[in-house]
Amino acid sequence: MFARLIAAAAATALLATAAQAAPTETSVEAQGPGGLLRGTMLTPEGATQAPVMLLIPGSGPTDRDGNNPLGVVGSPYRRLVEALAAEGVATVRVDKRGQFGSAQATFDQTGPTVEAYAADVRAWAAHIRDLTGRDCIWLGAHSEGVLMVLAAAQDLDGVCGLVLIAGGGRRLTDVIREQITSNPANPPEVLEQTERALKAIEAGQRFDASSFHPALQPLFGPHAQSFLINVSRYDPADLVKGYRGPVLVVQGATDVQVLVKDAERLAGARPGVELAVIEGMNHVLRIAPADRAANIASYADPAAPLAPGVAEAIAAFVKAPR
Repeated sequence: MFARLIAAAAATALLATAAQAAPTETSVEAQGPGGLLRGTMLTPEGATQAPVMLLIPGSGPTDRDGNNPLGVVGSPYRRLVEALAAEGVATVRVDKRGQFGSAQATFDQTGPTVEAYAADVRAWAAHIRDLTGRDCIWLGAHSEGVLMVLAAAQDLDGVCGLVLIAGGGRRLTDVIREQITSNPANPPEVLEQTERALKAIEAGQRFDASSFHPALQPLFGPHAQSFLINVSRYDPADLVKGYRGPVLVVQGATDVQVLVKDAERLAGARPGVELAVIEGMNHVLRIAPADRAANIASYADPAAPLAPGVAEAIAAFVKAPR
């Protein structure tokens, strides 16, 4: 049975030793298999032995601060790492291969794959250990990035443990299926085409999506199919089971993209995994109601604050004596 922590939206700090001085921000680079990868390191002032966590972003064109041109603003990752710095945790947040600051790093002819992103995680981990002199660093990830970190951690030395934030607990096709079918605004045409596409992906088959509803074109277009087929071969819970180090699963109670049951499946994959459910937190780490429309609207609100309790739960976990 996994250990479970419920963090309320009005939670006070769990740690009494938070760093008070302003943190130091520096640009960092790592040589990945496909080219130069770039990110930003945030270090608590005076905390020379602070734990260090690499933060891998989620799906799509999401930058190191957590923003993307599809409607997420307000820099949720930057707000998270600033809150972690206040709790005495250093972080490196990064841009994915082929995007933003890492745009010059390329993929081979197979394109983006779990294996390629996992190789970048390993490159970052080795570089951060060399840069900081740490024996180990923590691997953190949000949303789709959780799968990449889990894949990387299976055969990687120098990892203190994993922090998995709002990551799917099932194969990607199952998560997509639930996301599409649970939205009452989707017409029958979208539901039928989605199911047809997902069955083909699960069978490892490419398909013609040119006649699909326009809303489905970005998800199931020709360039996305190879990646979806690759990703859907992985069961995140199986990967948690295969990793023997400390694991914290962090989940928002009002997340309408990834559900608490996904987090419970990850946390229940093996004994010893901890679960922190943050009351009132949605998929982009903000306080939001359970109502779907209002929840999604918060993604585009630059003033929406970071959910209280999320940074404190992570900091308490990575700083706990072991």
